[in-house]
Amino acid sequence: MSNIRHVGLVVADMEKALGFYRDLLGLKICGTTDEKGDYINQLLAKENIELKTIKLSAEDNATRIELLKFSNSKSNQTKKIELSDPGFTHIALTVNNLDEIYLRLRKAGIQFNCPPKSSLNGKLKITFCRDFEGNYLELTEEIL
Repeated sequence: MSNIRHVGLVVADMEKALGFYRDLLGLKICGTTDEKGDYINQLLAKENIELKTIKLSAEDNATRIELLKFSNSKSNQTKKIELSDPGFTHIALTVNNLDEIYLRLRKAGIQFNCPPKSSLNGKLKITFCRDFEGNYLELTEEIL
C-alpha cells in the first residue's frame, strides 16, 4: 500500500456539511462528481444510485475527505456512535493553532468532549468534537 487515498463521509445535508468542513475547518474543494447508472450501481451493489461527491483537502495531493450525498437515499439520519464502539469511529485531522480553531468552532455551536489538552509526552495538543451530524473528529496540533 502506498497511502490512504480518502475517507468517505455520507451526509444527509451537503450544504451543512460544506458549512462545517469547508467554511469552519478551512478544507478546500478539490473536485466534484455526480454519478448514476450501471457503473456506480455495480460498484456499490445497489440499484438506482444517484450520488454527488465533493472532495475536500487541506492541500493538493493530501489525503481527502469525500462528502457523499445520495439523492435517493431511504434514510437521512446519521447513526450515532461512540468512540469506544467497534469499527471506524472518527477522523483525525492535523491542524495549525488548535486553540483558535477550538474557539471558532465553539462559537459556531460545535460541541467538544473537552478543551484542547497536551499529550502526555508534550508533543501534541488534542481534542475531540462532533460535526453537525454527530460524527466524531479528532483535532490534533503538532507542537514543535
